[in-house]
Amino acid sequence: MTARLSRLLIGLVLYGVGCGIMVQAHIGVDPWTVFAQGLSVQTGVGIGWITNLVGLLVLLLWIPLRQRPGIGTVANILVVGTSMQLTISVLPEAGGLGAQVAVFLGGMALVALASGVYIGARLGPGPRDGLMTGMNSRLGWPLWVCRLTIEATVLLVGWLLGGTVGLGTVLFAAGIGPLVHIALRLLDARRGDTQVAVRTPATTEITAANARAVG
Repeated sequence: MTARLSRLLIGLVLYGVGCGIMVQAHIGVDPWTVFAQGLSVQTGVGIGWITNLVGLLVLLLWIPLRQRPGIGTVANILVVGTSMQLTISVLPEAGGLGAQVAVFLGGMALVALASGVYIGARLGPGPRDGLMTGMNSRLGWPLWVCRLTIEATVLLVGWLLGGTVGLGTVLFAAGIGPLVHIALRLLDARRGDTQVAVRTPATTEITAANARAVG
């Protein structure tokens, strides 16, 4: 259990760092981070702290969906946004399109690697992933419909609030699924029956399509 907890925390910290790196590229981010960014613009509160708060509020939506949080769920809420905020506070903004793309891709690769680490701990889904699988379970909607509905909504609201939508948003949507799939195959000791349906990041949070316990 200690090894799994260590794996969970390392993965979540790295996930937050990767998200912070992508934010500092300033070419767009994933839908949930766009949402957090928009709220940050409107409130003046750091995007990482907003990410933690959004995770907590999303967790409340689990109640009508009858989802049960795990240790990983609580850790996700506390760790990802915090490590993201610390990364943003020390990492300078990337300048020039070439550097911005390179920085963003580096952050996205780190998010994928971190996903493979923390999902493999199998200590409970992240709050956003649990929302998606809860909708799938309670409403009977396919996972892709749940994911599309949730992410399209937060992306639109985040953009209207001032969040950044751009090339990075497209790169993340196109690349994170294959990258996480590779990371899971390399890092998940019980990978034989793992199927991944990736939400597009802060948290970025990533979901097993069979709705079993993930990080």
